[in-house]
Amino acid sequence: MRAVVFENPSNGSELTSIRDLESPEPLPSEVLIEVGCAGVNYVDVMARRGDLAYAPTWPFRPGLEVAGTVLAVGAGRSSFAVGDRVAAFTGGGGLAERVVAKEALTVGVPDEVPFTTAATAPLMLSTAMLLLSVVSRIARGESLLMHAVGGGLGGGLAQIARAVGCGLLVGTVSSPDKVAAAKAAGWDHVLVRDSLLSTSLARLAPDGIDVLLDPLGTQMLDFDLDHAAVNGRVVLFGNPKGEVLGDLPPAGRLIGGNVSVAGFSISGLSRTAPHRVATAMRTILAMLADGEIDVPVTVVDGLDEVAEVHDALGRGTGTGKYVVQVGR
Repeated sequence: MRAVVFENPSNGSELTSIRDLESPEPLPSEVLIEVGCAGVNYVDVMARRGDLAYAPTWPFRPGLEVAGTVLAVGAGRSSFAVGDRVAAFTGGGGLAERVVAKEALTVGVPDEVPFTTAATAPLMLSTAMLLLSVVSRIARGESLLMHAVGGGLGGGLAQIARAVGCGLLVGTVSSPDKVAAAKAAGWDHVLVRDSLLSTSLARLAPDGIDVLLDPLGTQMLDFDLDHAAVNGRVVLFGNPKGEVLGDLPPAGRLIGGNVSVAGFSISGLSRTAPHRVATAMRTILAMLADGEIDVPVTVVDGLDEVAEVHDALGRGTGTGKYVVQVGR
């Protein structure tokens, strides 16, 4: 089978290859999936540059979310059968023609949902659902701010936020050229992270924001706390530059301000509470099947094109969600 491989850490695609590898075999409580489509994500770029949290050994095979057809199941009882349409959070190796996934992180895909869309559910859309429903516990009518909404996660999260009844939706982006696409994705207001950001947000939400979702490490944490409403919740869930994270604020600032700071990692949750990730996947796929959300994707034609997408994501010029068509 063909698979994308990062041979050694690199900031570019010069050490990315397509290898012919032996097809893996599923162990008990695992399934072998013939990949129809696989999600391409910025976390792949973080792994490619050598972040230990994402690529602990080398060579490394990227790809965390797939949709496809069950080819085989491991020994023992299984809830899946050969031929089932499934989506899975793989933990790695998903950018390939075949991949093994844990049954606990694999769910059925409704017939109404094509693989091009289903491949966005295991990582991207499940992250969005978990951030809103489990981590921040956002309530109907509450306001929401998210940083870095120019990518696929930002667009998907805006749709889910509307579907669950959130109030004011504010997104931030790194440059003015990303504003129009983010607004089109569903954000009420899109602000550039420049010297006017704090003033602009204060005009939109003078009493603060109820939930602030921050994938930028800790660089915006003081800003988040300054603009959190009473009983506001800040959720940190990324470190795109791989920097040393700053310290959390003193307890007195949280207690006195009636605000909280939480952390989230879907990879960590997949290891400690896989049922929560699977539940989020099922919820998302049902919403897609019912037409409650409709996430646009850019379909990339084949594994050979993946390195170019990784380069675009690494440069910050990629927009929206990318999915690679692997099977036919």
